[in-house]
Amino acid sequence: MNEPTQPIVKNNPYTISGWAFFDWANSAYALVITVAIFPGYFAANTPDRIAIGGGSISNSTLYSWCISLAYLIIAFISPLLAGIADIGGKRKQFLRFFTLLGSLACISLLFFTSEKTMWVGVTGFILATIGFAGGIVFYNSFLPQIATEDQYDKVSAKGFTYGFIGSVILLVINLIVIKKFAFFGFTEEAKAIPAAFVMVGLWWIGFSQIPLHRLPNDSKGDMPDGAMKKGYSELRKVWAIVKRDANTLSYLSAFFFFNAGVQAVLFLAAIFAEKELGFDTAHLIYLILILQIVAIGGAELFAYVSGRLGNKTSIMVMLVIWTGICIVGSMVTNGPQFYILASAVGLVMGGIQSLARSTYAKFLPEDTNDTASYFSFYDVMDKVSTVMGTFVFGIVEQLTGNMRYSVMALAVFFVLSLLIMWRVKVERMRV
Repeated sequence: MNEPTQPIVKNNPYTISGWAFFDWANSAYALVITVAIFPGYFAANTPDRIAIGGGSISNSTLYSWCISLAYLIIAFISPLLAGIADIGGKRKQFLRFFTLLGSLACISLLFFTSEKTMWVGVTGFILATIGFAGGIVFYNSFLPQIATEDQYDKVSAKGFTYGFIGSVILLVINLIVIKKFAFFGFTEEAKAIPAAFVMVGLWWIGFSQIPLHRLPNDSKGDMPDGAMKKGYSELRKVWAIVKRDANTLSYLSAFFFFNAGVQAVLFLAAIFAEKELGFDTAHLIYLILILQIVAIGGAELFAYVSGRLGNKTSIMVMLVIWTGICIVGSMVTNGPQFYILASAVGLVMGGIQSLARSTYAKFLPEDTNDTASYFSFYDVMDKVSTVMGTFVFGIVEQLTGNMRYSVMALAVFFVLSLLIMWRVKVERMRV
């Protein structure tokens, strides 16, 4: 393994705050592009039906399948990237590459202005998503380098906090520019929206210079032999262990189904609100701000519930709520109803994602030295389940011509997960 160019001092506040600024930088993409503004803009600037080959699909189906394709690519290359990050010693080089890819792809969305430039929007969105997810692999891989194990939770929480604050600040700035479009020199609101995509790209690449400056430098020399294969071999090793433990396999199956539903809701709620309820961009931003604020309290609430009733019970309560959200969501007819529904999503959004990961940690073999490999396996499952959820959402709408049936189909994921979780025991796997 290559040696770093200089000794690394762990728990250095200057380095840790620099690391957290990467979350500040790239969370703007996660909130503004994937959740708040781009989905509705995409629906408004593409035809309802899009001719592809000898047939046609709806614009919302195309959008959901863009997410599926991006995450399919990410799921495939993620183990390769994990191997590079683990023993390749080139974390900063690849962090810089994926940051540049994602931010420039966001800026390219400026040129997506109508049906004629639809494929610019499609390509830019897919590349930005790959840049975001690829960068996260290397961002996470710095954590063991800059902090001792007893500080992981504290440092990780700092990154989450920076990401939340930064993305909300930029989203509010976007809202001001869009609502006060004339003051900023735009002739109409619709022409101000692409400026938000450019702001995300500049914000992302600009603030990422802080971590790129402060984080430890890459190792000298060439990448060691086998670095690019290591991630795949680690996945095979973990799978060989997991498949022999029926209880752990059941938990991961439950996670796969409910994460498919959760990710589909988060990615596609905005395009549903725009097409089915007529939400404009400003109202979508209000919606996401409500969701983000409620999510903070929701994560704390279910952390408390988990402490009192246990992880399994807490997750099952949230799965019941998620099932209700999908059933009710398929029937909402106006804005106020959808705002209430968004508050319910916020209540269980942060809680189920954080609790799912911490619960999985309780299944890992005691005193294992391969926690990174186990979590790499978990992260690949996360991405593949995202592909499943968004693909099913799109295929149901394609077959039925009604997005409300797609929302109802997501309830099936949560019900399946609930039935599987009923039999799960939260205990360490046997190896």
